[in-house]
Amino acid sequence: MKFSDLLKPEAVKVLGAVSSKKRLMHDIADLAEAAHGLSAAPLVEALMERESLGPTGVGHGVALPHARIAGLEEVLGVFIQIEKPIDFEAVDRQPVDLIFALFAPENAGVEHLKALALVSRTLRNTGLCTKLRANADAGTLYTIITETEDVQAA
Repeated sequence: MKFSDLLKPEAVKVLGAVSSKKRLMHDIADLAEAAHGLSAAPLVEALMERESLGPTGVGHGVALPHARIAGLEEVLGVFIQIEKPIDFEAVDRQPVDLIFALFAPENAGVEHLKALALVSRTLRNTGLCTKLRANADAGTLYTIITETEDVQAA
């Protein structure tokens, strides 16, 4: 599995500010609707339901919200950078500004886990996160994220 399998260039967005975690979930769902043709309302509901089980803020300003979606046929992602970090109830209590959301089919056991592992492992790289935070252009962010698979493959 590669980032380019999960993420399209149009599924990357930079937001100036977000008022709340719930508003961010709506922004994630709207982006997934625009980029992947998914219906936003069930995505928001699924993301909020998953967050109620425990926050998906993994630390160091990174969050990995994810949900299983009925009718979805493949694992898909969206990436959002927020210029003004927000509280996400992360494990380290640090505000979040890099968000990679994943949507998986209801029955995608191992594929969903592989995608989560890939994203988690990649966004633990502090050098990569520094590069992402230094750029506010969605196209550049997409390139930075998808270039990591070339480096990892080498």
